[in-house]
Amino acid sequence: MKIIVCGAGQVGSSIARQLAGEANDVTVIDRSPEVVRKISETTDVTCHIGNASHPDVLDRAGAKNADMIVAVTYADEVNMVACQVAHSLFEVPEKIARVRAQSYLNPAWSDLYSRQNLPIDLIISPEIEVARAITRRLQVPGALDMLPFAEGKLRVIGVRCEAGCPVVNTPLRQLTEIFPALNIVVLGIMRDDRLIVPRGDDQMLVGDEVYFVVDEHHIERAMSVFGHEEKEARRMIIVGGGNVGLFLARDLEANQPGVSLKIIEIERDRAQFLAEQLTRTVVIHGDALDHDILEEANVGLSEAVIAVSNDDEVNILASLLAKRAGCQRAMTLVNNASYGPLVGNLGVDVAISPRETTVSTILQRIRRGRIHAVHSLRDGLAEIVEAEALETSPLVGKPLREAKLPSGLLVGAIVRGDEVIIPRGDTVIRAHDHVVVFAAAAAVKKLEQLFAVRLEFF
Repeated sequence: MKIIVCGAGQVGSSIARQLAGEANDVTVIDRSPEVVRKISETTDVTCHIGNASHPDVLDRAGAKNADMIVAVTYADEVNMVACQVAHSLFEVPEKIARVRAQSYLNPAWSDLYSRQNLPIDLIISPEIEVARAITRRLQVPGALDMLPFAEGKLRVIGVRCEAGCPVVNTPLRQLTEIFPALNIVVLGIMRDDRLIVPRGDDQMLVGDEVYFVVDEHHIERAMSVFGHEEKEARRMIIVGGGNVGLFLARDLEANQPGVSLKIIEIERDRAQFLAEQLTRTVVIHGDALDHDILEEANVGLSEAVIAVSNDDEVNILASLLAKRAGCQRAMTLVNNASYGPLVGNLGVDVAISPRETTVSTILQRIRRGRIHAVHSLRDGLAEIVEAEALETSPLVGKPLREAKLPSGLLVGAIVRGDEVIIPRGDTVIRAHDHVVVFAAAAAVKKLEQLFAVRLEFF
C-alpha cells in the first residue's frame, strides 16, 4: 500500500514506523524540518516538509497514487482539509483524520463527514479512545490492560506477575494439569522490555507482564490464578478535568451508579464548567500535588486514582502521592513514550498511552484481509488481531499442530458462532471462524497473508 501520513508527532511517527516495517510505501509530511530530519534518519520513509493540507505538498508526496491518507497533525482543521483535498483533487480512496475539538464530534453534526461534505472515512478522537481504554481497565480490577474481542465473548488481559503469583516458574504446558479449570492461552510475555512469544516450555517469572486470552465467563477465575483478587473500585478520584476526565466522569456516572467520584481540576473556570456538566461528581478546584487538596479529596480512603491531566509529570507525581497516602490503585496517563517503562517501577499500577490507543484504531482500518479488530502493544512490539478465516486460508481444515504457523504468531482463541474455543494442538479451524492471533511485529505481514482474501474466494 502507498500511505501518506500527515504529521510526524508521536502518533504519526509510530504509524509510519510500523507500516514502513511491513514493506508499505510510506510518505510523511510535517511542517518541522527538525522533526522530518529525525524520522527520515530512523525510519525507511519518504519525507516532505510543508503544510499537509496544501495541494502542492500533497501532490509532491504522491497523493495521485496513494491508497490512504492518515492525517494526525496537531491541528484539527489541517487534518480535515487534508482529507478533503486528497479526496477532491487526488481521489485518495481511504481518508483518516484525528479530531480533538469536541464541537466537531457532536453527534448533531455527524452529517459533516458524509461523502458530499467532508469525505472522511474514519474520525479518531484520542480523548474518547483514552477514556474508553481506562473504562475497560476498571472493569477488570488488577489488570494492566483489558481488550475485548469477538463482540465481547473473549478478553485479552494483561497482568503483572507479583511475588506469590501461583503460576510463576511453571512451564506453560503444565498449567492445565495444575489448574484444570483454567481455560486460557498465554499469548505474550514482556520481560525487561523484551517480548517473548511463548512456547510450552517457557515459564513466567516475577515481574513479567503477561497477556492471556480468556472466555468472558472465566475472567475472575483466571485473575485469581495469577494472584489478582482485587475488588472493583467504588471510590475514585480523577486528576485533571480536561476532555479525558470529563468523558470518563460522564461514562462512570451513566454506567456505574454505585461509584463515588471526585475530580480535582486546577483551572477555576474549567472546574466551574465541570460542576455544571456533571450531576453526581464532586468537583474540587485545586492542585492535585497540594497535600491539603488531596486531604480534602480524602485520597487515603479512595480505591483508585486516575490521573489524566495534560502534564505527564503531574500525573505521575499525583499518582505516587495518592498511593503514599493509602490509595489502593493508581492509573496514569503518560504521553511521553520514555516514561512508559519507568512508571511501573515507581509504583504506578497502570500506565495508559494515548498513542497506543490511537494507533490501534488506525491500524484496524489499515490492515488487509478479513480483519475485525487490532490492538497494538508496547509501541508496536506486537499486535493482537481478530480475523475471519476464509475457505482459502492455509489455516483452515487442518489441526493447528500441522498448520506450521510462522515464527512470532500464536493462535489464542477461536469463536465459532456463539461457541468459544480455546485451541489445542488437535483443534481444527473452520471457514468463517473468528480467530484471535498474537503477532510479534516482524510477523504481522505474514499474519495478513494468512487471512487475505484470495482470488479463489470469488
